[in-house]
Amino acid sequence: MPEIPLVPAHWRFPAHPASVRRARHAVAESLPHVLRPHLGDDLGLLTSELVTNAIRHGTCREDEDLVELVLWPADGHYWLAVSDPGIGKPEVARPDTNSESGRGLILVESLATAWTVRPRPTRGTSVIAGLSFHQGG
Repeated sequence: MPEIPLVPAHWRFPAHPASVRRARHAVAESLPHVLRPHLGDDLGLLTSELVTNAIRHGTCREDEDLVELVLWPADGHYWLAVSDPGIGKPEVARPDTNSESGRGLILVESLATAWTVRPRPTRGTSVIAGLSFHQGG
């Protein structure tokens, strides 16, 4: 009999800066305790960066738009998808030393084992990033 996979964790948050902290907390709480020392900090940082980018660049109406998160384990990774209703495709910027922003995806690129940007079937964009873990902690 095949092993039944875990149901992905799923959240929707308003496109408001206060949602970044709430999203980071929700993701951290859903991670198995045995993996928190190994993945907690990096997954929290990925969550913060991706949710912040989704709010800043992928939403228009703070009171109406939602940012969606899905977290699931598969193939030795924990995968995080952050989706927003925007149509733009996030790209890694190369800011100069005087720039005050533009480093979020550079951080995602350095932390994640793999990451990509995908259009959603109906409306919006998802950024998906994975962190590898060893089975059993």
